[in-house]
Amino acid sequence: MTAVKEAFHGSDLEKVEAVYGIPKEKIVSFAANVNPLGISGKMKRELAEHLDVVTSYPDREYKALRETIADYTGTSAERVLVGNGSTELISLFIRTEHPVKAVILGPTYSEYEREIALSGGESTYFPLPEDNDFILNVDTFCEALAEDTDLVVLCNPNNPTSTALSTGEIEKILLSCGKKGIFVSIDETYAEFADDLAGITAIPLCEKYDNLIVLRGTSKFFACPGIRLGYAICGNAELREAMRSSQNPWSLNSLADLAGQSMMTDTEYQKKTWELIDSERRRMTAVLRAWESVKVYPARANFIFMRILREDVTAGDLFVHCIKKGLMIRDCSTFPFLGDRYVRFCVMLPADNDRLLDAMAEVLDP
Repeated sequence: MTAVKEAFHGSDLEKVEAVYGIPKEKIVSFAANVNPLGISGKMKRELAEHLDVVTSYPDREYKALRETIADYTGTSAERVLVGNGSTELISLFIRTEHPVKAVILGPTYSEYEREIALSGGESTYFPLPEDNDFILNVDTFCEALAEDTDLVVLCNPNNPTSTALSTGEIEKILLSCGKKGIFVSIDETYAEFADDLAGITAIPLCEKYDNLIVLRGTSKFFACPGIRLGYAICGNAELREAMRSSQNPWSLNSLADLAGQSMMTDTEYQKKTWELIDSERRRMTAVLRAWESVKVYPARANFIFMRILREDVTAGDLFVHCIKKGLMIRDCSTFPFLGDRYVRFCVMLPADNDRLLDAMAEVLDP
């Protein structure tokens, strides 16, 4: 297993404040990958007007919330499970499925490996090819899957590379895995930021395949990590029932129940988010690609993945330079298969993006 070192997570503002002496309120976090528009205005109003929901238990079955999620994602309510963030659902799924041997595309988010290990399983990474811009060759991947593998974990779009598989490519993987008795878990935390959501989401495939679970959360696109609302879509009725039966009752509180129903029907907020992320992602990418000192990879999520080509500048150097200006990016050297020249930063508001580009130019674009 590839060794990793400790790094600042996008939410580690207190830690950064302690190390660098910068008040956390003055830090613009380009590392957290959260929607820069903040929370939905509709959700904010409805929560303020209905705070008294905390005087009652939420519906134990979360019927209204699951129906709202079903409408939002284009599936049926019976296929929807909700939980205390996608983290709870990842854990619940792993504990229920008990994978012995899992394959994870790397580099990627580390929570999957941790949960698999806690359940007694073993993970191996299948490296995304750097020489192909970290874009997976699906045929090569399917041929490499061993018969004793029982779980494949995908993050789509992937964190930190911002690459994405198409729905058709995912279906090819599902067909191959189905023949070998392999279950597939897909994390779509960043799918809603993509320029073509319909072209990459696996949710429609839940109608056809029973070896698939799709996980999403509301922390990033809806900018409310504190609500702790996650959901899963799964067509396997037996797995759904097993997960529900082992889940603690009322794991989602009344405010999160109401918030989910509100934010997912705020179409104006969703439209503004898509327009902002798409335009700024294109603009920032165009600026950076004009620099000879970096390589910018194709971005499908709300963050950009970049390699520093200058031999005298590391990701750590760039992180320190930016954080001293109150701008926090992600040094990606802790991810499997990545060296000390890779960074990731999300799309924020235009003025903040300009500040970041100017700060990076001071180091990278002489």
